[in-house]
Amino acid sequence: MSVAVRCIVDDVGICSAFYVEQLGFTVEQDWGGPFAILARADLRLWLSGPGSSAARPMPDGGTPSAGGWNRFVIEVEDIDAEVARLREAGVRFRSAVVRGPGGSQIVLDDPAGNPVELFQPAGP
Repeated sequence: MSVAVRCIVDDVGICSAFYVEQLGFTVEQDWGGPFAILARADLRLWLSGPGSSAARPMPDGGTPSAGGWNRFVIEVEDIDAEVARLREAGVRFRSAVVRGPGGSQIVLDDPAGNPVELFQPAGP
């Protein structure tokens, strides 16, 4: 059994390139437009665009869309270095780095406005 996270995105190609180039994912499968599966370690990320079945209206008439606050977490070794690198690449952050007893975190947006958290665990 595998586990995956699905993100609704506006443009699968743009978001796929972002996750590969900026966050170290690889492309496992690409259907050339409406859907792609990316991977990083044990995480499988399903990117569902406007033409995918996940973007179809719900029975109540609601339409899935990008954005929100639910997010997956990517652990990093040096959050300050990662933030500096991503800022230089033009990545938009929702917050500053927040430091707490368990570690440090920051939330960034992918190109579709979906949040991604970078997290550096506290040292021993």
